[in-house]
Amino acid sequence: MSTIEDFQLTDDAQLQTQLYVRAFNSGDFETLERLYTEEAIAVWEPGRPLSGQARRDHIAETLRAKPRMTATDRHRYETGDATLLVVDWQVEIAGADGEIEVHTGVGLDVLRRGEDGKWRYAIDDPYGESE
Repeated sequence: MSTIEDFQLTDDAQLQTQLYVRAFNSGDFETLERLYTEEAIAVWEPGRPLSGQARRDHIAETLRAKPRMTATDRHRYETGDATLLVVDWQVEIAGADGEIEVHTGVGLDVLRRGEDGKWRYAIDDPYGESE
């Protein structure tokens, strides 16, 4: 399992999706949170963007259910300090009845390169292409 001690951010946008999957599957909130800018927004329910503490609370709640994610980049467009990712993803998570639910989508993610040269999510919209 990944921990914040052995988890490194990347300066290569091509590696960001797999880094996110690794952090997500670690189940460690602090590790996953490091991948976001301070002002990041996430749209985990179509049409309902979350930012600040609401975004962080949603991540923490989701991780408590121990979901498992797979994802691959469909397209990546990089210019300067911004990158747009189009990502095919799947998450398996136990439902209230204990049955495994499978969620899939095509996400649109915007990365921003920080002053440290590392990429972080500024916008995380897993349902971006399905809205």
